[in-house]
Amino acid sequence: MQGLVKDFVTFFVAVDPVGTVPVFLALSAGRSPAQLRAIATRAVIIAAIVLCCFAAFGQFLLGHMGVSLPAFRVAGGIILFRFAVSMIFSQAEQGRKHEGDDATSRGTDIAIFPLAIPSIAGPGTILAAVVLTDNQQFTVGEQVVTCLVMLSVLFIQWLLLMGASRIQRLLGDGGTSVLSRIMGLILAALAVETVAAGVREIVQSSR
Repeated sequence: MQGLVKDFVTFFVAVDPVGTVPVFLALSAGRSPAQLRAIATRAVIIAAIVLCCFAAFGQFLLGHMGVSLPAFRVAGGIILFRFAVSMIFSQAEQGRKHEGDDATSRGTDIAIFPLAIPSIAGPGTILAAVVLTDNQQFTVGEQVVTCLVMLSVLFIQWLLLMGASRIQRLLGDGGTSVLSRIMGLILAALAVETVAAGVREIVQSSR
């Protein structure tokens, strides 16, 4: 049970469903309710497909590229920390909005970029999907349960996007900003733990 809670918290913080809401609203301004629902649904489905593929084949792909899981943990942890710092200082949200503006101006489907990738299925979530389904540490049954936990977080993300307008009115810009910063702080702590775990594994394997 404790492992399930840890997996849920890890995915929830990495996805940051609440922090994605203002990004979604900014990108989809002026769209009809039906269009908003369609964009939200497509974004979550695409993110789910990407993350499930990484959960199923990510470690296999890394192995064939000669990249060890501990090294991937360290690299991913560093990226996570950088991303977390951006969240805390509100640069991530601004950057995503600029990316969204650029994407929209180029005619890119915003459900794919930047909503599905990297807002939902970002580097942190991809790292979590690979690490938490490590073939050497977890059985197939445990990996399936982890994927179900991940999908439950994505379902929460879908629900929040479907009610994005109401959530923003309820929390206000200040409340959303505070929650995003708290998520960033937790993500930074998880990033440090990820780097430390990867370094420990590298040191142990070199002995």
